[in-house]
Amino acid sequence: MFKTHFTLEKLRELDKGTIMEHLGIEYLEIGNDYITARMPVDHRTRQPYGILHGGASVVLAESLGSVASVMCLEDPKSERPVGLEINANHLRSVAEGWVYGKVTPIHVGRRTHVWNIEITNEEGKKVCVSRLTIAVIK
Repeated sequence: MFKTHFTLEKLRELDKGTIMEHLGIEYLEIGNDYITARMPVDHRTRQPYGILHGGASVVLAESLGSVASVMCLEDPKSERPVGLEINANHLRSVAEGWVYGKVTPIHVGRRTHVWNIEITNEEGKKVCVSRLTIAVIK
């Protein structure tokens, strides 16, 4: 499915100096039609009540979907994916440890991509489900 192949090292390079680096997001695996990453639940990603901030989950979800879209482009030098809409349902709180995100395709067209992102805790229980719509522009 992916037309542009990045290594995990290349993804880490792209994240330097960005919100992904600031929040501690780490890419873990690139499969044939998915990408996984993890994010710590710590002082960078918690809200004032000591649990994972929903906005941090959305950053993880959009980061995964955006990278997946870049990797689906025919010509990443002349096309750019931009987020159109994201939604997130926060299902379970997490106070510490790591959360894991996995992005999979719902629709990958020429001008729009729609991604499903599931975020789980260390026990594999769903923390957040998100859907991201991307527009591909020239």
